[in-house]
Amino acid sequence: MDGSHPVLVAIAPLLARVGGRLVSPKDGMPEDIPLVWEGATLALVRLEESTGGLDRVLEEVAAELGGPLVELSRVDKQRAVRLLEERGAFEFRRSAETVAAALGVTRFTVYNYLHRTRS
Repeated sequence: MDGSHPVLVAIAPLLARVGGRLVSPKDGMPEDIPLVWEGATLALVRLEESTGGLDRVLEEVAAELGGPLVELSRVDKQRAVRLLEERGAFEFRRSAETVAAALGVTRFTVYNYLHRTRS
C-alpha cells in the first residue's frame, strides 16, 4: 500500500500515538475504519485491541518518572496523572480504571487528581 498520500502522511503521528496502523482496503476486516478521500478509500485504520495504546502511554510516563507508577509518591502520582492527561490517556475507554490500577489507587482518587489538574 502506498502511504504517500498527504492524508495518510498527516495522520501517521496520530496513529502512532493511539496505537493504530494503516491497512490496505483489500486486507480489511469489519472493525477497521475506512479513510475515504474524494470518494475513494485510501486505506483502513486498524486500532489495537483493548488498551494497547493506553498501556504504551503508561509505560512512557513510568519511564519518565523513573519507575513503576504504583511505587511513586502521592505527589509524583499526581504528576503522572497530569502527564497522562496531557498525552491523551483519558481518551481511551475505561482509562480511569486502568490508570487507577497502574497507580495503585482508586478510580475516585484518579478523578480527584484529574480535577486538580484541570482546575
